[in-house]
Amino acid sequence: MTRSSRKTLARLAAAALLTSALAGCMGGETFQRGYIVDEQALASVKKGMSAEQVLNTLGTPSTVSTVGNKNWYYISQKSQRTLQFLGESVVDQQVTAVYFDNGLRVERVALYGIQDGKVFDFISRTTPSGGEESSFLGQIFKGTNNFNPFGA
Repeated sequence: MTRSSRKTLARLAAAALLTSALAGCMGGETFQRGYIVDEQALASVKKGMSAEQVLNTLGTPSTVSTVGNKNWYYISQKSQRTLQFLGESVVDQQVTAVYFDNGLRVERVALYGIQDGKVFDFISRTTPSGGEESSFLGQIFKGTNNFNPFGA
């Protein structure tokens, strides 16, 4: 084998190694977090159903309203990462809201998507400062940082 053939072979080997290393970083990922909406179950929730029936149909809500336990929220978020070791970006977010009357009977069901409000950052748990517009999801999670299940 000649010297120029060895150099060419070495360059091809280096290029193949670099390409395979970069290909490992290119794997895009999709992450699904929270409640996955079952369309049939959601369609069976009707006005007048009891809270217990909704619990049996949809399962435990992601969160409930802080006053009176009259609103239940089922929260789902889908995010993607195009390159390994880079941050994720939220591509879809849905909130299924079940509103109850004073007798804990379903008053109405509403579906909210990412277009209905700003994306809420679940990780950093940042709170908007005074003067900023509060988003729908921001209002839902208002005060959850202070939640203490032990009452201390």
